[in-house]
This record gives sequence, C-alpha cells and structure tokens, in this order.
Amino acid sequence: MRARAQALADGVREDSAAAVVRRVFAIQAQDATAADLGIRARGRDITASAIRTAYEDETSIVRNWFMRGTLHTIPGEDARWALRLLGPHFLAATSRRYQQLGLDDDLRQRADHLIRRVLGTHGPLTRAELTEHLTVLGISPDGQAPFHLIRHAALAGIICHGPQRAADTTYVLLDWLPSTGSHLEQDAALAELARRYLIAFAPAGVEDFAAWSGLPITWARSAWKKLAQSGTITTDAGLTALARHGHQPLDTPRTPDVRLLPAYDNYLTGSQTREGCVPAAHQARVWPGGGTIRATVVADGLAVATWTRRSGGRTIQVEPFQPWPPQIQTEVDTETAAVARFLRSTALIEP
Repeated sequence: MRARAQALADGVREDSAAAVVRRVFAIQAQDATAADLGIRARGRDITASAIRTAYEDETSIVRNWFMRGTLHTIPGEDARWALRLLGPHFLAATSRRYQQLGLDDDLRQRADHLIRRVLGTHGPLTRAELTEHLTVLGISPDGQAPFHLIRHAALAGIICHGPQRAADTTYVLLDWLPSTGSHLEQDAALAELARRYLIAFAPAGVEDFAAWSGLPITWARSAWKKLAQSGTITTDAGLTALARHGHQPLDTPRTPDVRLLPAYDNYLTGSQTREGCVPAAHQARVWPGGGTIRATVVADGLAVATWTRRSGGRTIQVEPFQPWPPQIQTEVDTETAAVARFLRSTALIEP
C-alpha cells in the first residue's frame, strides 16, 4: 500500500513532474540529480527536460529546506504555508549552531535584509555570488557562516532555489513562485501536512509522521487528533490511514513492477520501520552506516538490490541481494536502460 501510494507499485505512474510531487508531497532533494531520479521513478516517460521546465518555467515544483530542515522538492503552491509552519521550528533548532558561528540575531536579520535586497536587484544569484555580497556585513566567505545565513533566509520564507545556471544552483526571492495556494494558520497547516503525509505513506503511525517531518511528537499527536475529530483518518493496530482512501488493485497482468530509486529516496525515509521496504537480512546493504542510504532496486515495493552509477551515469551496476527469476531480470534490464538514458539526457541539457 505504501509503495502504491508512492507511485512505485501496481503499475501506478504519474504523467508529469508536478503530478508526481503533488502525489507524494515531497521528494528528498539533498542531491538535485537524485531528486530528478526520484521523480522519474514515479513517472511515465518523464524527461529531465520536463522536470527542469516544472522547476523553472511552470514553478509548479520548488526545491528548498522543508521537512527536518533538509532539502526537499514540494509543490510550488504549498511552499508558503509549509515554510510558515516548519521554518520557525527549524530556525530555533539551529540557534546553538548560529551561536557557534557568531551569527547573533541582529546579524541574521541584517543578512536577511541584504539577501532580500540584492536578490530583488540582481537575482537570481548563486551561493558564491550571495556569499560575496554577505562579506559587506563582515562575514568571512570561508567556512559555514554563508551557508547558514542563506538557509536562514530560506527557512524564514524569504528565498528559495531558483533556475539552474550551468552546474550551479541559484537562489531567488520566494515571490518567484505563484501566489496561489492556501493561507493556513498553524493548527490547520499542521493537520494538512499530516494529511498529505498519509496520502503518500499510509498506513503509518504518528511516530512515523514525527520522524519524517522532524516536528515534535506532541505536534504530531495534535495533528492526528485533529484529523481523527474531522473523520479524515481511521486507525487500526496503531497504524493510520485516510478514511475512504482504500487500496484498489489495478486490473493489470501481474508482472513485477521494478523501479530504480536514488540514494536517500523518501520511500526509504518516510517511516521508522524498514521491514516494509527492505528485508531485514539485507538492510545493512542499504544502510551501511555513516548516515548513508544507498540507491535501491525495488520490485513491487520491496528492495531486491542496490545500484550505482558508473562512467558518469553511462552505465548502471546492479548488485542483487540474491538470485532472482528471469521475469525480474527482464524488468531490471528495462529500468536500468531507462535510467541510463535519463542520466545522459540530464548531462545534455543546455544551461
């Protein structure tokens, strides 16, 4: 059910990058290419060029710091209410790091003002260009201070990631996004975030939502309570699903549905338990330690292998957990060829 909700099983695929992201709400995006691969895996013949169009021309999706204070791609129309909910919590959680870097409240506010002004005048700008502007505040261009000030402005709802410039990410004012979408107060925004999480990951527990969002468990329980009172959710054996949002299998031939997921894919990070997506005997191959989550091959939602890119993505090396039947091998061959084509096309997109 989770794999189907994530458009990763039963032949479920979405027709556009915007539809993929709208379905799952958030694609893990610490690495931009991995985010593209996560969208591709859930889509039907979605090209790298189409994903870039969704980011830059349609602004239907946006990359920025959201859940857990880390980079995700979410629907552009949801960015404002999500930042109003999440931003203050993760800014407060970073206060000790700000102190260590000598970034007091006055300096952070002056940096926010400067970033807003220079992007309004000169944007889009790369991180290096923003760092150069920040030096007028006495900020050293070396070290982590510039990064944390840029992230601060993003979590404060001032900026977001903008168009790609060659190999560089740029930043733009949040006004670059369409001014559509709901204006939600905190309680309503929290309940909406929980509802969107359950659309993408149910059945799941309240602890799963807290871990995925990075919000306190008390907040998560409050959201669960609000959804329960409205009749939006049902809970059985500690796992919650949306009411009237049942699993309806497709009437399609039962061939293995194989997808190649990128490293750190949100399918593997959306719940605390791992057995539903990776067999216990092979979890160390997916989570080898040091915070690494390897790229995986999933068949009908269950990981059956890991994979790596070779020669700049021109070839894909798959490492099965155990021998598999010819039927799965055929689907793996088809999927690896598609990923290799996608990666080659990514390299060819004009800046």
